[in-house]
Amino acid sequence: MFSTRNLLLIATVLLGAAVGTIYYTEMHAVISIIIRWLSVFFFCWYGIKKKSLTAWIFISMIIGIFVGIDFPEIAKNSKVLSSIFLKLIKTIIAPLLFGTLVVGIAGHANLKQIGRMGIKSLIYFEIVTTIALFIGLAAINISQAGKGIKLPPSIEKIEVTSKPQSASEIILHIFPENFAKSVAEGEILQIVIFSIIFGIALAMVNESKRKPMIDFAESLSEVMFKFTNIVMYSAPIGVGAAVAYTISHMGFDVLSNLIKLLVTLYLALIAFVLLVLVPVGLIIKLPFKAFIKAITEPISIAFATTSSESALPKAMEAMESIGVPRKIVSFVIPTGYSFNLDGTTLYLSLASVFVAQAAGIDMSWGTQLIMVFTLMLTSKGVAGVPRASLVILLGTAASFNLPPEPIFVILAIDTLMDMARTSVNVLGNCLATVVIAKWENEFNPPKNIQS
Repeated sequence: MFSTRNLLLIATVLLGAAVGTIYYTEMHAVISIIIRWLSVFFFCWYGIKKKSLTAWIFISMIIGIFVGIDFPEIAKNSKVLSSIFLKLIKTIIAPLLFGTLVVGIAGHANLKQIGRMGIKSLIYFEIVTTIALFIGLAAINISQAGKGIKLPPSIEKIEVTSKPQSASEIILHIFPENFAKSVAEGEILQIVIFSIIFGIALAMVNESKRKPMIDFAESLSEVMFKFTNIVMYSAPIGVGAAVAYTISHMGFDVLSNLIKLLVTLYLALIAFVLLVLVPVGLIIKLPFKAFIKAITEPISIAFATTSSESALPKAMEAMESIGVPRKIVSFVIPTGYSFNLDGTTLYLSLASVFVAQAAGIDMSWGTQLIMVFTLMLTSKGVAGVPRASLVILLGTAASFNLPPEPIFVILAIDTLMDMARTSVNVLGNCLATVVIAKWENEFNPPKNIQS
């Protein structure tokens, strides 16, 4: 059976051959069509054998490109399918954020239960993920990867010339006046503010009153996780239709932008590791050789599977092996999976500005900073959701009046981006356990690996 890497290689070769022949004679055009649709049969056969949602999303993206090339009229009418998928995704955002944030604050951030270690962990998580957001913001503003994409006229007409808001209006807009209204209008930051205050209030009531509401919030979260799973089964259709619609309007220029975006993300993640995580390791006198040896396997698992959860057992075991006490490992890593997603938060800020650039919207630094503040809150607590970054990215786009079409385009390379950001998530959480252990004076490495 083909590996994901081999599949991507084969797809690239076939797609390159197909695209290259378009610009030759009529005979070559016929050959090009035959190659394209023979490759579709190959991909569908692979998808049936693989039985993987990620594989089918990739396959549908390829099919969408081919439909956009060969059947542009059909492609132009396919937007309704992607719109249905988008609507279903949007219904997830409010209940999911409410449930996960309430549980995260009232269920896990109870100071009587987690004490000093919890405060230190949350402070560290917030500082590091905020830096990650700003690095992502800087990287996309430097590369301008989204510039030059020509969106369809119906998208370009999106209203972006509203009156500049005063500072007081911006601040007032953050706070909800009616929770139901905030949900109905998709005001994601207002939903987050309400959920945070609700969670804090819930943490302050006695156990008998708090437990039923936490149980409800946990049940709501679990139901929304399953809801997301169901909706994601329609992702291949939604993504394929969106890509077909996009290609029929934009042509192949968008592919060069995607390559630029991919390179931008990888460079930004490397910069984050070198400029943030390595200096943190130096400050705490991390035994680098032992640490790198310990994390090699969990990071490899995360990279191959694009799932932080699949690497969780090995990551916990690895950190214990280098001297982090189990009580710290068992608290910091699971908590970090909700509050310390360095790679994902960097990606979200980068991708959000890419969407604005693709839409031709010149976001001021003030607006970008507000967006970073929004992402700083909304990126917490949804790590267990498949395609969680898609949910948050779509919610953020809706809040800032950005079109969703460029997000579907990003999905064409999402697997390649997910490999890198998931690896950085695992790396960041492993390092966090050592940071907290050192902070608590409880890091006791075996004698053979002491720095």
